[in-house]
Formats: sequence, structure tokens, C-alpha cells
Amino acid sequence: MIVGVLALQGAFIEHQKMLEQLGVETFQIRNKSHLDKPMDGIVLPGGESTTMYRVLRDQNMVEPLKKIINDGLPTFGTCAGLLLLAKEVDNYKSEYLQTMDIEAKKNAYGRQLGSFKTVGEFNGQKDTPFVFIRAPYIVETKNDNVEVLAIVDDKIVAARQNNQFVTAFHSELTDDLTVHKFFVDMLK
Repeated sequence: MIVGVLALQGAFIEHQKMLEQLGVETFQIRNKSHLDKPMDGIVLPGGESTTMYRVLRDQNMVEPLKKIINDGLPTFGTCAGLLLLAKEVDNYKSEYLQTMDIEAKKNAYGRQLGSFKTVGEFNGQKDTPFVFIRAPYIVETKNDNVEVLAIVDDKIVAARQNNQFVTAFHSELTDDLTVHKFFVDMLK
């Protein structure tokens, strides 16, 4: 299996390390031509969603990326990646990619000082560590085929819709492989 990791900004190397621990080959996606490489899945990492989207737009990557996602490529978006995939971001107006039927709230827990760690249940797996850094959450799902995978403090923080999987938290900043295993299982 080969997974492309969007490497424009943010925590992309950490995702590569987690996937490689699970025996998955990775490569960095830095420009439009990299989207043409054969891959079984793609990761949109955490970081700064506005910056990432600006680079995607400036490098003419928005439409090709939307196409491969809409064509069914397994996609994992964390934090900023969740925002890039959300159909709506209720407190920030941007086009983003808008491929997943969710409404998100940007910086929902506040700025940097609102960052925190906790442990919760992810897809039935108890004691999964969650790291929230200037994190969003999902305000609501917009379609019956969006499956909620994790809730923290009554807020949706992980969900899946068909080939798209998002988390508001950074599983790549922990030693726990639970969340990345879930994504790898999507590739099979």
C-alpha cells in the first residue's frame, strides 16, 4: 500500500511515521504532478487550513484533489484537513474543498491556549488518546451516511463518510496507532 501525504505545511512527517510503522509506504505531495502518482489513499494533515488551501489554489491543485477524492480515493483529514473537507465551516467563509457532508467550526476550542489532551472512545475502542491543538469540531453531519466515530464533551470529533475520514484531533502526535489502523483498514 502507498499513501500520499499532503506536505505543503503542517504535521505531515508525523503522519508518514505512523503509517510507516503500520507497513504502509508513503510519499509527500508537494505539487500538482504528485497527485498523478499511484496511491491507495491520501492524508490531509493538521496545520493551518487557510495557508494550505492558498497553496493548493496557487499550485492549481484544488480541482485535481477534489476529483480524486470525489472519485473514491480513501482520504484522511486531521484538524485542518477536516476543515478542508467540510462542506461548511460555520465561522469562516472559504471555498476549501467541500467534499464531505459536515459542518465544522474552526478553532472551536479557542486559540493555542485552548489546546488540550484527553482520552476517549474512538469507533468503540476505549482509551484512545486525543490531542487537540487549536482544534475544530463537527457542528453537525449533513447526511445520513456520515458515521460519527468519536465524541468529546458532546462534540463530534471524528467521522467517516464513504471514502472520507476526518478527526478534529491529532492522532499522529501520540504513540497510539488505533486511528491510523482505522485508516489503513479503509485502504484494504
